[in-house]
Amino acid sequence: MFLIILAICSLIGVAISALFMSAGDTGMKIAQGLSSIMMFVVPPIVYFHITRKEDRMEAMGLRSPAEPQWIILIGVVLMFISLPVTNQLSRWNEAMSFIPAFEKLEDYLKMLEETASATTEKMLNVNTIGGLLLNLLVIALIPAIGEELTFRGVLQQGLMRKMNPHLAIFLSAAIFSFIHFQFYGFLPRMFLGLLLGYMFYITGSLWTSILMHFVNNGTAVVVAFLEHKGLTSVDAETFGATSNLWLMGASLVITVTLIILCDKIKYKYGRK
Repeated sequence: MFLIILAICSLIGVAISALFMSAGDTGMKIAQGLSSIMMFVVPPIVYFHITRKEDRMEAMGLRSPAEPQWIILIGVVLMFISLPVTNQLSRWNEAMSFIPAFEKLEDYLKMLEETASATTEKMLNVNTIGGLLLNLLVIALIPAIGEELTFRGVLQQGLMRKMNPHLAIFLSAAIFSFIHFQFYGFLPRMFLGLLLGYMFYITGSLWTSILMHFVNNGTAVVVAFLEHKGLTSVDAETFGATSNLWLMGASLVITVTLIILCDKIKYKYGRK
């Protein structure tokens, strides 16, 4: 049922966003925002409205975080601590190559990646506060809400009712990454999906993963803005990157340790 709703809403979103595509950069961003809303925000709401007669917000995962609520802050911190790992995964992913038999597929995937990168760069290239706020809305806030509703609220929760929670988190993270159709960004995006999935599982609240997702996307938007204003030489794509193996190792160890620590703290308070 959810897939049918998703398909219908996506088609409507494409049709509506097409009306704004010819209206310059602002029109392109409005089209992107409307498309994201129709593809990821509306389907979960419609789905839970049909399948649940009461407690719909609770069913979607939009509930207050379980005690202790300060664990949410650790989730936000994780977005920055994990940056060296995320960037290293990105470098490994970009260095992957196919065997000669799949050379045409590799060329096609690279073309898609270049097109997506060019579009993202065009959207991020703003120099005004108004442009920054619009980017935060379209690139950070709407995707954070919509993608978390779809991939954690619907998919992860649905899988967790049928299988081991760790496997459910892994599968939902893999699907979350795959659905972006960017092969050369699959590994770092899946890693992000795992962080979001585990923190949602630990706190029991989708607000946690929404906030983390927003911070992740919003940081890239703000760094790009500062770069275009000439206030920093740091590139949004390599923000937090390092070639120091010790720092990368520390990043991974601290990230995993914090997740395990949060899980143990949650058990002390009693997992719901």
